[in-house]
Amino acid sequence: MEDLPAHIMVDILSKLPVKTIIHCKCVCKKWLDLVSDSYFANLHLSRSPTSLMVHHNSENEMTGYHKPGILKWVEIKNELHHHMLHHDPLMSLDLNLAPIFQESQILLVGSVNGLLCLWQFGPESDNTYICNPITREYMILPRQQYYRQGYAIIVYCFGVSSRTHEYKVIRIFQGDIPPDSTSTSRPSFLEAEVNTLGTGQWRSLGHVPYWLVGFSGPFLNGHAHWIVIDKNSPEKLCAFDFDKETFELFPSPPVEIIQESGIHFSSLGVLNGCLCQSDTFDSQFTIWVMKEYGVKKSWRKEVVIKQSISPDLDWLMWEPVYLIEGLNDGTILMVYYEDKLLAYCPKSRTIEDTEVFDRYFSAMAYRPSFLRLQNFELERVHLF
Repeated sequence: MEDLPAHIMVDILSKLPVKTIIHCKCVCKKWLDLVSDSYFANLHLSRSPTSLMVHHNSENEMTGYHKPGILKWVEIKNELHHHMLHHDPLMSLDLNLAPIFQESQILLVGSVNGLLCLWQFGPESDNTYICNPITREYMILPRQQYYRQGYAIIVYCFGVSSRTHEYKVIRIFQGDIPPDSTSTSRPSFLEAEVNTLGTGQWRSLGHVPYWLVGFSGPFLNGHAHWIVIDKNSPEKLCAFDFDKETFELFPSPPVEIIQESGIHFSSLGVLNGCLCQSDTFDSQFTIWVMKEYGVKKSWRKEVVIKQSISPDLDWLMWEPVYLIEGLNDGTILMVYYEDKLLAYCPKSRTIEDTEVFDRYFSAMAYRPSFLRLQNFELERVHLF
């Protein structure tokens, strides 16, 4: 291969499995330089298949609190009539071993082009990190402006501008809610700030006009999306435009009410490139799909899972269910609360526990990449 032109070598290397590419970096300096180049990273990303990133927590037996946890990359291998989830322990990133995360918990905020956004919180910490688990790089963003002690809800999103291709972290502080207040007590402090990676600072976006639910808003088509709590709002969804940096109401699916149901959880997700909303009742689970982005009339009720189809999963309708990813064969992956990774097959109308992970984990769609954090000039980059 030494006699091949550089662009041919890059093309060949970019088609190899991620683990093989990592090994190729150790073969010689020429291959290391090729793989480390931004052109290679972008080419590989364009061919990178969707997989899963699982953040697996564990409890500290002494304190009862969760540890920082482990990031586990799960490949989705599509066969002719089925799929397989494969996790290589050697590709895991153990955050418990990182000194910077000690005595704190970590939440997985979002994933864009192979980069992960993590939120670290604890008695003495409130920090935001960007990392690439494939290259083992990470950087810490500056301290947020709106950090306050006391009862508050923090809402995040991590995405990239469609026009400028700048990566941004959005953080919304919904504060001054008395701990014993009802769910109808609107926060008196709704403020947002944004960090454009590479600038080394947070900028205030001012007041947020909507009260949002959901820790992390799914990113799609240059927008973050959340559910709006306000009862009088004409639409029940809100979108943040990463180009204009504005919050606007977004077309929501029809409101479904089941009179005899005492439970109703809603969450947003992205399946096969479409915005989706899941509604969990104590008798059924529903998935709405927006077929044409931004068009209200394009919402379709695609899936209705009745409790009777899975009698062995009688616990399914008692906690929130979060959509993760749609596979080539139509299977839908979702997380039940923080306990189980479930797979729903629309062809057989069955749902099963994959038994890949159990208890205290979150998951999201992930595309592995070799994008270097060194490209963000004003941020100091470290290695795990």
